[in-house]
Amino acid sequence: MSDLDRAIAFYRDVLGFELQHRYGDQAAFLSAGGYHHHIGLNTWESLGGSPPPRGTTGLYHVAIRYPDRQTLAQAVKAVVDAGVPLSGASDHGVSEAIYLHDPDENGIELYRDRPRDQWPDDMYTAPLDVQALLAEA
Repeated sequence: MSDLDRAIAFYRDVLGFELQHRYGDQAAFLSAGGYHHHIGLNTWESLGGSPPPRGTTGLYHVAIRYPDRQTLAQAVKAVVDAGVPLSGASDHGVSEAIYLHDPDENGIELYRDRPRDQWPDDMYTAPLDVQALLAEA
């Protein structure tokens, strides 16, 4: 994270995580449901830094699983309403996924698993109808 306040605003105000603890301007811990933290943000070595250049090693993305299609739709609506651009949307047969980037260009996947009895024999990737998903928000 290059800017802790900006990162907190994204994960708390857009994605809906709760700020549990903050350590000055250096670190913050956020969670869903009151757990001590699911997401740890810090600027210990990155304050004011830039994202890593493409083609270098690092974290590809973080996946956040939602319990059902309606909850995923509500999360995607919050992202769209906040003006955060989507970078992709896929139906994988076993799951539906929306891809975007946080303010530091870290990849984020918002997804939900289909019930196991609906899984196809072979996983695939097909376009996901985002407008149909948003209609369920």
